[in-house]
Amino acid sequence: MKEIIGKVIVISAPSGTGKTTILNSVLKEFPEIVFSVSATTRAKRNSEKDGVDYYFISEEKFLKMISDNEFLEWEKFYDYYYGTFKKFVEDTIKKGSSVIIEVDVKGAISIKNNYPDASLIFIEPPSVEELINRLKNRNTESESDFNKRVNRAKMELNQKDKFDYFVFNENLEEAIVNLKSLINKIIKE
Repeated sequence: MKEIIGKVIVISAPSGTGKTTILNSVLKEFPEIVFSVSATTRAKRNSEKDGVDYYFISEEKFLKMISDNEFLEWEKFYDYYYGTFKKFVEDTIKKGSSVIIEVDVKGAISIKNNYPDASLIFIEPPSVEELINRLKNRNTESESDFNKRVNRAKMELNQKDKFDYFVFNENLEEAIVNLKSLINKIIKE
């Protein structure tokens, strides 16, 4: 009997593209797909829940986990570490369940190196100008952090050709429908 292995689906996009909003809506339609909650060393925001939005851990513990090779991918981003738990992803797909991982572009490429059959989906903003406006309107960062996010977004947009699929987010509802359709296609392959 052939072993059933779940799919690895990776969602990535620059900050301000709407990936979290789109993904939260789409996940409601696929209760059979498991969402991989990442770890981070940054402080928890008031609206966030430990173990739901992220696993909030100390930098010391994170560094130990890096040295113990416990992350599928990890990166230091704006003075904080972020990572995807390797064992969680491996256990999930071995059980035959598909997993969705939301990471930055570099993390997506790292995952593809470990799982060549992973499906990388890039959520694309209508334009760099619109992305900058969305980030400005969020008004959640200092000017220095805002500029870092804009520069990072430009770098990430230059990496989109390394992805398997694209979802254009000019209209939120259309982007949600398109991502649902794409995920449905991937899990049925």
